[in-house]
Formats: sequence, C-alpha cells, structure tokens
Amino acid sequence: MVSYLRANTYQPSIREIGARFGIKSTKTVSEHLQSLADKGFIERDPARSRGIRILGVDLNAQTVSLPCFRDLTEAASGMRDGRVDVHITLDRQLVSRNGGFVVRAPRDRLAAAGISDGDFLVIQPVRADELADGEIIVARMLGATDYFQLKKNGSRFFFYPIGSDSSVPDGDEAAQPVIVGRVAGLFRRMGPLPFTAPITAH
Repeated sequence: MVSYLRANTYQPSIREIGARFGIKSTKTVSEHLQSLADKGFIERDPARSRGIRILGVDLNAQTVSLPCFRDLTEAASGMRDGRVDVHITLDRQLVSRNGGFVVRAPRDRLAAAGISDGDFLVIQPVRADELADGEIIVARMLGATDYFQLKKNGSRFFFYPIGSDSSVPDGDEAAQPVIVGRVAGLFRRMGPLPFTAPITAH
C-alpha cells in the first residue's frame, strides 16, 4: 500500500490489493485490511472505494509524522494501546529523531516557560546523558505522567513538578520516575494583533 501510494498519490482499491498478492476474494482482502485496522496500522472508510488511510508511516523522506494528543493522559494511553486519532507532519529539520509525539499544552501550567494554553508541544525521547539542567521534561511517576523541570546535581537528577518547590530525586525508590521525553519545541497558532493607531501620521 505504501509503494502504491508513493507511485500514484492515492490509495489502492481492494481489488488492486488482491491482484498484487494473488488473492481473488475481495472478502479475504477486506478481512486482512480489517485486521490491520484493528491493530491501528490503517483506518478504513467503507463508504469509499479507496477508503484506506495508512497511519504512522512516513511517506516523505523530508518529513516526520508524529501522533498528536489533547493532553498527557490521552498521550500515555494512546501510545500504550496504539490508538492515535490525529497525526501532525513536521519537517525533519525541526524534529531530530523519531519516536516522539505532539501534545496540547495545559492551561497555565507552563506559563513561566513562555508556553501558553493550546500550544502544540513536541515531546521527543532523550537519553539521560543528553539532559541539561533546567529542561522541561515529561516523566511518568507514581502511575501518572506529568511535566517536570529537571535539575542536575552532579550525577543525580531531581524532578520538580511545575509550580512546586519540592523535588523528587531520581534515586527515590518510592517514586521511580521514568523519563518519557523532553519538551523539544512548540508550535503556536497566531491570532490577529489588536489594532493600534500609528504614533506618527504619514
């Protein structure tokens, strides 16, 4: 399906898929496609003859397709279960590696970092040796996924919940924080500027 889409710019029909693999029964092809849909690899629109949409596949070498979620709770369950409703395609120059996702910023939680409610945050996986002091990260702790500010003290990491002065060190056995990724960038939809009259008339 990926090869056909790249060559023709539209999806193959059920009959064309069957012909490609030597399957005469369109019902058998449909059952295979439904199995792929159940696993989250494709979406199907029965009302269209070419109603197949491939999910999570980068069809352009210059872009990366990242799953997009409304909040971290949805992201955690969606990434775990493979349920993704929306993808956002970004230029590879803006996304350094695969495996991340996009999430809407929470209301007022990250205002100190210049992040506003509704901004699209790019969360990318990161190795421990790449982390820098002061970064905003997403981590899973005590069964919940949330935003933290990272502080480094020698070889130890401390996780500060955004808006709190108390921290949890990475060696705390009770908490056992797991880093999901760093906030690597944001995209903001701009609105119109308020009108202001010019100071000097021309």
